[in-house]
Amino acid sequence: MRNVLVTGGAGFIGSNFVHYWRQTHSADRVVVFDALTYAGNLANLDGVLGDYCEFVHADLSDRQAIQDALRNNEIDTVVHFAAESHVDRSITGPDAFIATNIVGTHNLLAECRSYWLGDDRRRHRFHHVSTDEVYGMLQADDPPFTETTPYAPSSPYSASKAAADHLVRAYHHTYGLDVTISNCSNNYGPYHFPEKLIPLTIVNLLMGKQIPVYGEGLNVRDWLHVRDHCVAIDAIIEQGTVGETYNVGGNCERTNRDVVAAICSVVDDEFRADAQWRERYPDAIAAKGGTSADAVVSVPDRPGHDFRYAIDASKLEQQLGFQCAADFDQGIRETVRWYMENRDWWSSVMDGSYREYIAEKYGSLQAG
Repeated sequence: MRNVLVTGGAGFIGSNFVHYWRQTHSADRVVVFDALTYAGNLANLDGVLGDYCEFVHADLSDRQAIQDALRNNEIDTVVHFAAESHVDRSITGPDAFIATNIVGTHNLLAECRSYWLGDDRRRHRFHHVSTDEVYGMLQADDPPFTETTPYAPSSPYSASKAAADHLVRAYHHTYGLDVTISNCSNNYGPYHFPEKLIPLTIVNLLMGKQIPVYGEGLNVRDWLHVRDHCVAIDAIIEQGTVGETYNVGGNCERTNRDVVAAICSVVDDEFRADAQWRERYPDAIAAKGGTSADAVVSVPDRPGHDFRYAIDASKLEQQLGFQCAADFDQGIRETVRWYMENRDWWSSVMDGSYREYIAEKYGSLQAG
């Protein structure tokens, strides 16, 4: 049995991981540690909080809160998701990315070292979740990133994650902390904050708004269903070699234009197949008999927009036996259906009402 601390466990990937871990490791205790900044949402944890899963509202800038969470719950496993993660936001406001992704990671490592490597060394594992963006950009014919690809981050976000990766490795090599790292490709699935490409496209279509696509939409990403990502992290924690890094990818490269086209097609199919959607989303183009693809508009590209990311996950597959279960087309269809069926969730996220609930429950929120 493990006592697991999940930082950022109320965010997109973190909350999916908490649901997954409770389903597959029901005897373990889980403590969710989250500052509930703009993308953190307690509603993501509906149905999972209880006797074996508790929530701590705290920020990684608070060393005492980290120490208390570790010691009071006898934590032996940390899964570190907490991060500022939106590239666009890092371009306009990089300070929060430095504070959370670098300084916050250091605070967490330092408190884990103090607790686990004190007078009596405790059994432990620190798993750090990172991104493929630390490797920089690929051209169309370049081979995918491997674990030995040199780091070449190109945005404040990816630079802050690269720094965090190096800190985690340094705590292993310098102090003997038992760590593993995973670098993943772009995730999609339920509970995704609607500022990223896939949820933004879905929500805008349902609301009858335009779909902004950077430039010609030819930038390429490798898409990974969030549940497959959770399965991969599980494999790394249970079977991975201490001190090693594992790339996690979906083996599913798509241009942004192709991703948007796939979503438009699924939305149109859903509206044709079931009349309830026309009643629930009357402003959607598809509700009026139109074609969702007509909502796509090109907008000026963002500064320093990397052309292509792609992951070679053969190390994870060969050494730990991991295989992606999700087919992209089916995964997108399930994701679209989830957003169509969960309007209350994304409406509350977008109008801020969920934050009113959090403020009432936990008091005024501090950005972190």
